[in-house]
Amino acid sequence: MGGCFSKPKPVELKIEVVLPEKERGKEELSASGKGSPRAYQGNGTARHFHSEERLPAPHPYPGAQDCVEAAVCHVKDLENGQMREVELGWGKVLLVKDNGEFHALGHKCPHYGAPLVKGVLSRGRVRCPWHGACFNISTGDLEDFPGLDSLHKFQVKIEKEKVYIRASKQALQLQRRTKVMAKCISPSAGHSGSTNVLIVGAGAAGLVCAETLRQEGFSDRIVLCTLDRHLPYDRPKLSKSLDAQPEQLALRPKEFFRAYGIEVLTEAQVVTVDVRNKKVVFKDGFKLEYSKLLLAPGSSPKTLSCKGKEVENVFTIRTPEDANRVVRLARGRNAVVVGAGFLGMEVAAYLTEKAHSVSVVELEETPFRRFLGERVGRALMKMFENNRVKFYMQTEVLELRAQEGKLKEVVLKSSKVVRADVCVVGIGAVPATGFLRQSGIGLDSRGFIPVNKMMQTNVPGVFAAGDAVTFPLAWRNNRKVNIPHWQMAHAQGRVAAQNMLAQEAEISTVPYLWTAMFGKSLRYAGYGEGFDDVIIQGDLEELKFVAFYTKGDEVIAVASMNYDPIVSKVAEVLASGRAIRKREVELFLLHSKTGDMSWLTGKGS
Repeated sequence: MGGCFSKPKPVELKIEVVLPEKERGKEELSASGKGSPRAYQGNGTARHFHSEERLPAPHPYPGAQDCVEAAVCHVKDLENGQMREVELGWGKVLLVKDNGEFHALGHKCPHYGAPLVKGVLSRGRVRCPWHGACFNISTGDLEDFPGLDSLHKFQVKIEKEKVYIRASKQALQLQRRTKVMAKCISPSAGHSGSTNVLIVGAGAAGLVCAETLRQEGFSDRIVLCTLDRHLPYDRPKLSKSLDAQPEQLALRPKEFFRAYGIEVLTEAQVVTVDVRNKKVVFKDGFKLEYSKLLLAPGSSPKTLSCKGKEVENVFTIRTPEDANRVVRLARGRNAVVVGAGFLGMEVAAYLTEKAHSVSVVELEETPFRRFLGERVGRALMKMFENNRVKFYMQTEVLELRAQEGKLKEVVLKSSKVVRADVCVVGIGAVPATGFLRQSGIGLDSRGFIPVNKMMQTNVPGVFAAGDAVTFPLAWRNNRKVNIPHWQMAHAQGRVAAQNMLAQEAEISTVPYLWTAMFGKSLRYAGYGEGFDDVIIQGDLEELKFVAFYTKGDEVIAVASMNYDPIVSKVAEVLASGRAIRKREVELFLLHSKTGDMSWLTGKGS
């Protein structure tokens, strides 16, 4: 595997450790987003490189005066398997009792701030009720995604039947802990033409791969390259919050990349990969050799192929700039969204408060039909109609008409003509793997990169992750699937990094995704493709329901609105390896008028 990639022996490794700077909340990253990258000369060409600069010295460990200690409850106040949010000083802590032991952790999920006390405790970890991230209760470490940071773990002691917690004031305020990481100790001699690890694509998979390598003590050079002009950002937020600025979306501040020696090449397009000589060539002619390669190029949005497709003010949403321009053009004007999938519907929902009119054009009968089924799709469609969204279903765009080059009307195959000043196209995506066609790296007939459970391609030392891969889904009998979702990309990035270090990790996460429209969230776990029945508990009209998607006798996915933490509960059951049978669901829903779901985790069955 090459010396630097074998599991590092702690004795021999010279690792400089940097404690993370005082963390900032997600929405306070504006300072980090400013300032342009420094250009440098590489092979005679100016390139954008975000390189190492010194950080101010980190704070030393907190002293006694920076700590707070107090009794928070009586030992008998909590049963086994119970969680409680307790006050400590000016902050709050999540107190967990599991197998007779008490654990104290940060109380908010570092991803979007969900209260973990409302989550699911199972198998020594707590799962977030909103987006399914999992944290080990003994260490606070992040074990499943989304998100990048772990929880603080606080000291617990029992004295005279009382439970005491001791915590640093800083940790109480931060609510997140960045794992200790190695620094890069191999200098990148004037940004030379070789790197140990090259990561193509700086989405969730690419960033998590780089961070995992550093967390595992890897201290050689890592280069992350992206087509984007920005450092890695929270792309799912783009369609939910089109006004968001790049610095608000940043997943890590600029200083983070400098501190841990993760070099980011922005606006860098790889055009060829030469696997025999372990070299990539960029569009501007710059060449870079690598020892290990991760391909995480993501996907490219499909565009319309109709007459007038080149008119102005027709967009796919790929970047913050795209999203911002759409909002500017839509304000007080007429917006048309083509495609009623997740992206299209999120954009339509966001624009209702900004635009004069919002129309959605879709080939299917109902939105989300293939994903969520007819009944759930119809209930969501009604919510949109109540918010003034007009639907043109079972039709597609025939022509885009312009006035002075700018979009004015969308003509449909049903012969309807819809007024439009701006059009957003959300009709799916294709893997962005064209640059790999002659490389010898295997692609399937649709252009996806097939990988095994270790995220390895057919070429040794070349890994792939994220939206552009198909991989074996463990709990669906290793069926080869493509799951182009944020959480899955994180998990695959981690597994790829672990296997670059010869740790023999396998991908086993249960897919988890969410969407937000009109302030309401829909959560979903599992892989529902090919479902043949949907069992619904609750009230679809009130949008307070849980839907179980079944195939034959097995539950293969679940979706819910206003029914937390049911989706996290199901995800936890599936992750434990237990199958949920259709008749179990039917039987319990027959007897359960309260919506009690304790049967799922085996309690009260």
